[in-house]
Amino acid sequence: MPEIFIDGQRYEFEEGDDRGVLQFILDQGKEVPFFCYHPAMSAPANCRQCFVKAGTPVKDRETGEFELDENGERKIRWFPKMQTSCSLGMQDGMVVKTQESDEDVARAQKDTMELILINHPLDCPICDQAGECPLQIQTYKYGPEGSRFEVKKQHKPKRVELGPRVTLDAERCINCTRCVRFTDEISESHQLTIVQRGDKNYPIAAPGREFNDPYSLNTVDICPVGALTSTDFRFKARVWEMNQTPSIDITGGKGTNVDLWTRDNLIMRITPRFNGEVNDHWMPDAGREAYKRFNENRISRPAIKLDGDNQSKTSWNNAIETFAETLESHKPEDVLVIGSPHASVEENFALMKVFNLWGVNNFKFAPHIEEGAGDGFLITDDQAPNTSGVKLLGYEESNDLSSEVSDAEIVIMLSDELIDRGTLSKEDLKGKFSILLSTNECETAAVVDLVIPVTCIAEHAASYVNVEGRIQRSFPAKETKYKDRSLDLEMNQGRLDRFGTNFDNWVTEENKVDCVPAWEIMNQLADRMGLEVKFGQSREIMEEIAGSNPAFENVSYERMDNEMGINLNTSNKQEATA
Repeated sequence: MPEIFIDGQRYEFEEGDDRGVLQFILDQGKEVPFFCYHPAMSAPANCRQCFVKAGTPVKDRETGEFELDENGERKIRWFPKMQTSCSLGMQDGMVVKTQESDEDVARAQKDTMELILINHPLDCPICDQAGECPLQIQTYKYGPEGSRFEVKKQHKPKRVELGPRVTLDAERCINCTRCVRFTDEISESHQLTIVQRGDKNYPIAAPGREFNDPYSLNTVDICPVGALTSTDFRFKARVWEMNQTPSIDITGGKGTNVDLWTRDNLIMRITPRFNGEVNDHWMPDAGREAYKRFNENRISRPAIKLDGDNQSKTSWNNAIETFAETLESHKPEDVLVIGSPHASVEENFALMKVFNLWGVNNFKFAPHIEEGAGDGFLITDDQAPNTSGVKLLGYEESNDLSSEVSDAEIVIMLSDELIDRGTLSKEDLKGKFSILLSTNECETAAVVDLVIPVTCIAEHAASYVNVEGRIQRSFPAKETKYKDRSLDLEMNQGRLDRFGTNFDNWVTEENKVDCVPAWEIMNQLADRMGLEVKFGQSREIMEEIAGSNPAFENVSYERMDNEMGINLNTSNKQEATA
């Protein structure tokens, strides 16, 4: 097997491995500083920061054996100059020295850093990138102690709105070209290019054009400095003030892996989380807008219609009692239960199990498909994150929900804004007693007779099955009125969570929504109606699902965590939906 020696240590690699030396070093858990390189794009070797010293062993042309020196070691023919490890391919027997074992390499990297910093402004105290900036971090680790340049720095355009979502500060740009390569190689919009020459260059869109790429904010994520910033997020929070929680994008069926960034129990931003099987390093801009849904127009406390069309806030006890009394005054065959592709597997399962025990057998759902909306990359026609999961649980897809509703006297809906998206109309619900378990204020919530607030994906641990049949799960990032971050083992704590007090600006009780998970609602309803069912935590619900539904066989939260999602067996899916 081919071998390579890095800082005196031997490593093996597969024949035909096309990774560059830099990527191979990173994969071994070692470090070489770099700026322009990104594993998902081409390696232009612009920044020159990833310098290494490299050479190959000398072979006797006649025998093919390695030539040895007086110490019995292989003779190495060193390349005449430092090599950029991002663009250097691996060869059998190659010897590489990084900054860890060679002073010349360390000095070359330090000198390169000094040149990069010549015109870079000292913006760290006011820069959004501070705290997660590769340039800042590597300057501390590999850069010079100070600057020897006393000349005036080069000035470039500032606060340039490249498009609706990205703002440019050209003075910070180090010409890594990551953003340009992203639009050329990944999104293929070709909307950015480098203009000007020498120390005056920076990325920009063509004259008269705007940077409206549906994936434009990925350029902010990969910018190694603070040159490209999110217009919406600018100056709102710093990375050390926020808590980072893994989750799933709810705005489409792809199941894009994301991180939710929380401060003061509000989601401040959403960024992509790497998953090579789903979304690689990227996410669509639309998914980042979901933070507003998690924070704004939340339904807090139940509401009920008492007289006419006006709703009034009510107590939880009264909401559950009204729910139960309404059911008890009707027969199970009068009830239509509408599941939701926007709700999790656990929520839909809990709803179905309780009403199944009571005798209901009318379980429908309306897919949320927008034909032509998909782009073949990360944006799908399916606008919901769990359509596949609802089908696997046994909900029947309905393409004419209005006629289904017309035959029922009680309509129960789970986390789906059916009127808002035109699937139902206000008239469809007239004369029916309608109940909605939902997260946000909407037209549908304003019409129904009883509104019960439930947690959103940012407030519970739950699983979702994407359009490719891959089940993945979320973690709670926000507290509710009844959840304490320090007591919930599913939640992690950031610096401010650990050290903040009620007297600090980042602890605001008003930011906690008065809601509970849907399965807790079902627990209370089942207890009130005398049904023998009791749901535990969401991971326990998944264990029950895995033990009773062949489509979810051997699925667990532990497996989803360890394998970054599980591809459900195709034959099991067919069996479950047959």
